[in-house]
Amino acid sequence: MLSEPPVDQLPIPDFRTMPSERFERPSPDLLETIYICQERQDWYRDFMREIDESPLRFVGKETLRSDPRIVAEDIRKVIELDIDDRRNFPTWQEALRNFITHVDDAGILVMCSGVVGNNNHRPLDPHEFRGFALADPVAPLIFINGADSKSAQMFTLAHELAYVWLGSTALSDVPVTNGEQNDTELWCNRVAAEMLVPEGVFRTTFNRDAVRDDEILRMSRVFKVSTLVIIRRMLDLGHLTSGEYWEMYHREEDKLRRLPKRNGGNFFLTQAARTSKRFTRALIISTLEGHTLHRDALRYLGLTKTETFHKLGQSLGVV
Repeated sequence: MLSEPPVDQLPIPDFRTMPSERFERPSPDLLETIYICQERQDWYRDFMREIDESPLRFVGKETLRSDPRIVAEDIRKVIELDIDDRRNFPTWQEALRNFITHVDDAGILVMCSGVVGNNNHRPLDPHEFRGFALADPVAPLIFINGADSKSAQMFTLAHELAYVWLGSTALSDVPVTNGEQNDTELWCNRVAAEMLVPEGVFRTTFNRDAVRDDEILRMSRVFKVSTLVIIRRMLDLGHLTSGEYWEMYHREEDKLRRLPKRNGGNFFLTQAARTSKRFTRALIISTLEGHTLHRDALRYLGLTKTETFHKLGQSLGVV
């Protein structure tokens, strides 16, 4: 017996800013979420090698010396992210779902969940982490903390995409500020901001003569990002002083924390989002072809019934 419990170590590099002592040690929920995603990634990597898929050209393509604006443009081209299309989505949820679909279609597994596995009694805390990236040449994976706001999840996904382009694995809390962050986090923030809110489009869209708070809210709805991202771009482009920025940042952060969370929804849509449509389709096909045991497939998906497994396959059009 040990005199003290062992200190659990994160299995991936930690680039969070660690705002308080509360999260100096990773929670069991965070650790289990990473382990689940690593196990899924291992399976998918083997699956891709079995079908002789080539490595994705964009994983590890860039370095910290790369121009964030050029990298952001390359990411938009690869995932076919059209800013005008994003503007036309009536809700944040639809814009985020479309964004995830485009990333998933590009070959990157995107898993978005607010709980550990499928256990709704174990919610994840967005104050502990907002996402992480597990880089891999054939099976890159991004996890987004679904307990966060939809607008914040948009920025998290963009931020973690920058890590994939670096070919780096990392855990992030993805603050929009330029506080106590390392160079990698700062670079990824710049890429994410430019990808979601390009400087040129921002300049032609922003109305300097409008009431500032109203214009910030309008711009966040136009670009489907949080107000924190908009005020960060305003600072970057000279529309705010540093003092004005920090005053507005803390005010907007308090507003976002008080927003109510939506619950419920379609189980199969939720399941596909939690485990990535790309991963889930591949797993179901492999299982039905006899290459993967049903027992293992249910474990990877966090399911208990074969009937639910087949209904999930039907909802994805693979059964």
